[in-house]
Order: sequence, then C-alpha cells, then structure tokens
Amino acid sequence: MSAIQIGERLVGGDNPTYFIADISANHDGELERAKMLIRLVAEAGADAAKFQNFRAPKIVSDYGFRSMKSQQSHQATWEKSVFEVYQGASIPFEWTPVLKGECDQAGIDYFSSPYDTEAVDMLEPYVPAYKIGSGDITWLEILRTIADKGKPVILATGASSIEDVKRAVEQILERNDQLILMQCNTNYTASLENFDHIHLNVLKTYAALYPDVVLGLSDHTSGHATVLGAVALGARAIEKHFTDDNSRIGPDHPFSMDPIAWREMVDRTRELERALGSPNKRVANNESETVVVQQRCLRAARDIKQGENFVREMIDVLRPAPSGALRPYELEKLIGKVAAKNIAAGAEIYWAEVVD
Repeated sequence: MSAIQIGERLVGGDNPTYFIADISANHDGELERAKMLIRLVAEAGADAAKFQNFRAPKIVSDYGFRSMKSQQSHQATWEKSVFEVYQGASIPFEWTPVLKGECDQAGIDYFSSPYDTEAVDMLEPYVPAYKIGSGDITWLEILRTIADKGKPVILATGASSIEDVKRAVEQILERNDQLILMQCNTNYTASLENFDHIHLNVLKTYAALYPDVVLGLSDHTSGHATVLGAVALGARAIEKHFTDDNSRIGPDHPFSMDPIAWREMVDRTRELERALGSPNKRVANNESETVVVQQRCLRAARDIKQGENFVREMIDVLRPAPSGALRPYELEKLIGKVAAKNIAAGAEIYWAEVVD
C-alpha cells in the first residue's frame, strides 16, 4: 500500500492511522461554534477537521422529497423538510478561510466535501485534499472535476455496489493516483443492528483489487470495534462524525462521537498499531529472557563419560535452554555421536562437547 501526503502528514503504509473528524452540520449554523469544535477535535487527537460544503438547491430537490409519501431512514425523525434541514446546515463559502485558519492554529488539516462544482473550485486554494461523500459515487462529472485538481481524493463507498465502486475508482485513477478508498455504511440511525451491515471484510476486496490504493473507513457505528477492526484489516484513514454533545438538536449529533469517545478511539488505535507490529515472526526483544526459561534443551540424564556413544536413555529434554545448547529438534542428530568430554548429570549439552 502506497502512502499519500496530506498536508504535513503521510497517510498509508506503515504511517499512523489518519483520523478525520467530520464536523458536518454540527456547527449548528454558528461560525464560533464551528471554530470551537475544531479546537476540541484537535485536543482529542484528530489529524483533520472536515466540513461539508453544500447548498440546498444544488444537493436536494425540494419537489422530489416533498413528493415522497414520507421521510425515510434517519430523516424520518426530522421535524423540518429535507430541503429546510439542508438549508439550515449549509456552510457559507465565506467561512472557508476562517475555518482553514482555525485548523492551522490548532495544528490539524482542514478540508471539506464539496457537493457541487462551484464548491470544488471555491475550496481549491484552502484544502490539501478533497473528500467525496458516498452519495456522489455515481456522479462521474464531479469525480472527474475533483480528481483533476491533482490533490488527494478520499472516496467513501456507502450505499453502493462493487460496480459503482469500480466505475468511480476508474474515473479517479485515470486522472489522479492519490486515492484513499473508504468502506462505509450510510445508515445514520445509530442502531446496534448496523454492526451487521458495516462489512469490514470489503476492505480485503479493495486491497485485492487496488493494492496501491490507501484504504480507509468512514463509519457511523457506536464504540470502537469497527475502527479497530478496520485498522487491523489495513485501513489507514478513519472518518467519524464529531460533536461536543450528542443531546443537541440537529441531524448529525445523535450518531457523532464526543471528545471523550474520540480520544478513547485514538488511544486504543495507537495501542493496536503498536500491537500489529512487524509481519516477520521472530523472538521479540522482550522475550530474550523468557525464551531461555520456557524452551527446553537437551541435558544429560546421568553423568556421561568422555568417549561414550549417546543413546536416548542418557538424554533429558528439560527447561531452561541457554543460548547455544542443543534444542529438542536436534535430538536425532545427537544419537550415535560420541561425547568429547565428561558431561555432568543435569548439564546442558553443546555441539562443542560432541564428536562423530
């Protein structure tokens, strides 16, 4: 897996997992609140604060949603119309340099998901990467527009088929090889049933199809199981929603993580990264003493005199096993050879004490 540069951080390969805090609509329409959330996510261990730049008329059809018999999924709990909710959650373009400056001060990256081509162009001077939300995976026009900017692209793949993913990835990679491909499930109900639908093993499919692409997870489940599982399967970028208070009124607050949960997620992931370690199996540095006291070696079952031929009855297989002493797997090689010196009962046996 290749590594991609986002800001001053390398994402992918053996580099630390890159945590993206999606503040999304949790700013509640207040610029100062958005800035406060940026400071909180930085303190909680995020590497980036991400926003969403959409304008209601360019992302949802008021006519289309009103003509549906009822609002569905997580939208069923919304008191306002879908169009009104999106209108209230939109971020004015004028906030962008302010949010970027706040992220710079906090020492984290700033970027956004643009949901129309004008937003893509507006963001270009301010972001080190672009995030494409799952809902736009079939909109090839905006995929190409974003990929052509030449900056890293983060693509979420919720509510899509493998054909959708292949089509989108092909469009992006033809123009830009800096891609983070995220498994995702876009059910925002915070139901525990969602664990049955996140399908982390899709990351194995992505790794097989695109071995040079950085893997990631965009997640909306509670707790840390999915994140830790994804990292263990090779994900190196994690996106979760962030709020300071899950009880606040708003479309994204209920399934977002608060600062305590976020810090816990980062800390547990850093422990996991340490635990994953190297793929090379060897005696670990902290086992240099236990390998001696736990493994067995060949020892004299009685006093052995110089010139005696070794037979099985004069050999015990016992702990400890000092460095250089014959190991049990060398027993057959020892049988029939001759003791080159006297060996006391209980003593370990070395090849230097043996002749043919």
